[in-house]
Amino acid sequence: MALTREQMAQRVAQELKDGFYVNLGIGIPTLVANYIPQDMAVMLQSENGLLGMGEFPTGETIDADMINAGKQTVTAVKGASIFSSAESFAMIRGGHVDLTVLGAFEVDVQGSIASWMIPNKLVKGMGGAMDLVAGADNIIVTMTHASKNGESKLLDTCSLPLTGKGCIKKVLTDLAWLEIEDGAFILKERAPGVTVEEIQSKTQGKLIVPDNVPEMQFAQAS
Repeated sequence: MALTREQMAQRVAQELKDGFYVNLGIGIPTLVANYIPQDMAVMLQSENGLLGMGEFPTGETIDADMINAGKQTVTAVKGASIFSSAESFAMIRGGHVDLTVLGAFEVDVQGSIASWMIPNKLVKGMGGAMDLVAGADNIIVTMTHASKNGESKLLDTCSLPLTGKGCIKKVLTDLAWLEIEDGAFILKERAPGVTVEEIQSKTQGKLIVPDNVPEMQFAQAS
């Protein structure tokens, strides 16, 4: 069974480490903020100028002036800092972010990503994605494995205009966790109940399947 958006965010949160500075892109990546372990110190950075984002606000904590790059209202943790977008991009371009989590339309076996334009469709634009993929070594892409009509988004070569070339090494889809090495997707984990055969049928790019592909593990709700 395909992962929900919340489960995808939970799986990404498992990649966080204490002391990380993390930039979360628009969409599924923003949900990762809700799954940071209580005993872990992680500072979330937003390209519009906030370092230290907290969980999404409740009715009592909402502040309409406190937003992330996707214009969603957010909270700030103790010790947070607010600054200009120019300073924010200096952090990003300077390689000071430990992990970046982005959405995408397509990723290919060379690690290229297309995330900002679909011909004949209204899209807001690239935003800070070009800077993020250029300035970060550790990037996780979150996306659905295939389009609504079943076309694979994991390709030999991206068909859409590129955001970055050869910069992606890790991809989490609603079906699988994959890493990109030597011109191929390597299947590392599969979503609970999803078969290797389903993943193979929905992956257009070269896919390497190890002998044992474990199911993803999620902490049980208390």
